[in-house]
Order: sequence, then C-alpha cells, then structure tokens
Amino acid sequence: MEMSGERRIAAGRKQVWAELNNPSILKQCIPGCEELQSLSPTDMVARVKLQIGPVKATFNGKVLLHDLDPPNGYRIVGEGSGGVAGHAKGGATVHLVDDGTLMTYTVKADVGGRLAQLGGRLIDSTAKKLADEFFEKFTEVVEPPLAAEASASAPAERFKRWFKRRETTAGLP
Repeated sequence: MEMSGERRIAAGRKQVWAELNNPSILKQCIPGCEELQSLSPTDMVARVKLQIGPVKATFNGKVLLHDLDPPNGYRIVGEGSGGVAGHAKGGATVHLVDDGTLMTYTVKADVGGRLAQLGGRLIDSTAKKLADEFFEKFTEVVEPPLAAEASASAPAERFKRWFKRRETTAGLP
C-alpha cells in the first residue's frame, strides 16, 4: 500500500523540522501511541494500540530515522509486532519546502499475520485514515494558535467581504 499527500503548515521550516524530530510531539500525533521513547537521535521504541476492523492489537516496535537532510526532510521507518494479530511495517518520506512550510509525504505500509487476512481495501483505508490523522494532528500541534485561527476563519471572512460587496452594489444601475 502506498499513498502520498501534502500539508501546508503556518510555521517555519526549521521549527517544523525540529518538531518532526521531537519524540513528545510525535507521540501526541501518532494515532494510538501510548509510548515513544528516544534511544538516540535516530532510533526510538514505540508502543501503539490500534483497532483495524475487528482486530485490536498493541504493537511494540522500533522507529528509525534515515536519510536525514536537516531541515529539508528525512525517511522514517517503523516496524512492530502485535502478537497473534500479526505485524506491521511501514515508513514515510517527508520533504519540507518554505512558503510557511509545505510538507509533502509518501507513505508505504505492509502488514502480515492475521491483519493481512482482513483484506487490502480495509487495510488501505485504515492506513490512509491513520496517516491523515497523524498529519492533521501534527499540523494542529505545530502551527502557532493565531495562525490556526486565522486560517480557519479566512473562508468565512472572504464570504462576509463578498456578501458586503454584493449588498453595496445591488442598488446600482
């Protein structure tokens, strides 16, 4: 399974890079993450509890950072075992570009054991949902509060300005 996407984050690239390397931020953003502990700047151990379809499992595993190119991006790889539920491994290549920060990513995932018996469509949709949750939460955690509020209210403000212009020009011949 492979997917890609992008997020625009209203924070500088150096800040986004720092947060992508901060285990406490990553722990907040990884769906179901109960523990994420740094062993070195590039090695971490994690415990994640997930439900994929009817299968609930706690995965214990490793997270490794490769191809570090500060503050432009890296490749993050993880693998874990969920006991009788099976195993999962995957990774993401993340690139950061200025302009606020545009974060693009490509995610690959693979499962085995009982999880693999659930079917590709369920696995793919769950993996997409988990990736979307991670990147959404990461954006929310990293963006400054005022930037998040401004970007959320921007469409409403544009609509109000458009409506006001329509009101003032409606009476013109």
